[in-house]
Amino acid sequence: MSLLVINARLITVPAGTDDPGYIERGYMLVQGGRIAAIGAGDPDPGLTADETLDVDGKFVAPGFVSSHSHLFTSGSRGLGVDQTLYGWCTSMFSVLDNASPDQIYWATLHGSLDFLANGVTTAYNFTDPLLPWEPMIDGKRADGGGQLRDHAWHTRQADGCHDAGLRFVDSIALDATVGTDDEIFARFEASLDHVLAMDPDIALGASIMGQVQWSTRPDAAEIEVAVMDRFGVTNQAHFLETYEAIEHQQTKFQLYKNAGALRPGMMFGHFIQTTPEIIRDAAAGGASMSWQPASNGRLASGIAHVPEMLEQGMKVGMGLDDQACTDVADPWQNMRMGMFMQRARTHDPLSMMPERVLRLHTLGGAKIMGVDDRVGSLEVGKFADFVVVDPRKPDVGPLWNPVRSYVLACGLRNLTQVYVGGKLVNENGVSTNPLAVEASAVLHSQLPALAEEFGVIL
Repeated sequence: MSLLVINARLITVPAGTDDPGYIERGYMLVQGGRIAAIGAGDPDPGLTADETLDVDGKFVAPGFVSSHSHLFTSGSRGLGVDQTLYGWCTSMFSVLDNASPDQIYWATLHGSLDFLANGVTTAYNFTDPLLPWEPMIDGKRADGGGQLRDHAWHTRQADGCHDAGLRFVDSIALDATVGTDDEIFARFEASLDHVLAMDPDIALGASIMGQVQWSTRPDAAEIEVAVMDRFGVTNQAHFLETYEAIEHQQTKFQLYKNAGALRPGMMFGHFIQTTPEIIRDAAAGGASMSWQPASNGRLASGIAHVPEMLEQGMKVGMGLDDQACTDVADPWQNMRMGMFMQRARTHDPLSMMPERVLRLHTLGGAKIMGVDDRVGSLEVGKFADFVVVDPRKPDVGPLWNPVRSYVLACGLRNLTQVYVGGKLVNENGVSTNPLAVEASAVLHSQLPALAEEFGVIL
């Protein structure tokens, strides 16, 4: 099926420029799930499609990209509100640690559909590791041992993303404290094979969930680099995230540096408790960073020095992180929180402008994930993943600068439709996915039952 979108306020976020690519009134042709033509004014009379969507002056912009997400946490919102990162993790996992692979599937599916409902069409998804969460003491794990879950714990999470129709990069933990190196490689390869067997237009690739920050192995960074090289995958590590044990965290950076990990394809998630030297070395090596301002604020983690990273030439994308610590997976809220935190920190409005933060939550995220050839902007040849946003319902007033109004004054209240590959996936908050009702029912019935069965005190 082909689709012709007309009378659109287009925000294209094109590659190779800082310009947001605004077109006051334009059109976009979708064929075979990809953008076939885009331009200003009316389409040529010979340009036709099976379906025409007249958006009547609404914004049409790229679907958001979340470059750091934990979709299995969608049923765990509101927990650990009085805790920082590690206490919050213990609170959240107190329920999920007792789930089955099928229950974690429904939780991931629910989270994926929630992203789509909120205009996020591509996500880097950290799957919950096979090794269950261990409480941290003074920012460290006791021994990193434990019993691995069945391999289905991972594969069912990947299935949940796929069945929701959310484009995703699947991030796989190595669980490097259990088994021999050959066993670690074999586990990763089995998970990778599962992802590579999926529809490549939905499963955009696989990556490593870097765990050097928490690992008790002194050679954990070398293991991650070896997996990157052997399987040709990227790596994103939660790193320098929380305010606890900062000096201990910072010593781990040298492990990545010595292992040769500071290169393109290496992403640092959060990257808050940095030093100028750490930023300089990461940027010089070609490593990138994923910024999660909403969750960083919720968990009292701190404020990443994003303008300084960008000034050093570091690539930055934005993520919504756990739905359980962002609570509302709202990309507009995430952009605004990020802007306001940076401006409050630097006392300089120019340190984070609306056009920049929009790019970071779309094409910027796609770039650090290595999928910007397919998603992140509205350009010919890319997937037709887009949102339709009505600035008149509710009315945000005159659009003195449309792109800035889109970032600062619009939000979920104005989001009317979400399309993935030119197909409607959500309209006015209602999913078109036939599994949506069941996903909601499972979460509302089975997660509370788990908490009761195992005597979890929340």
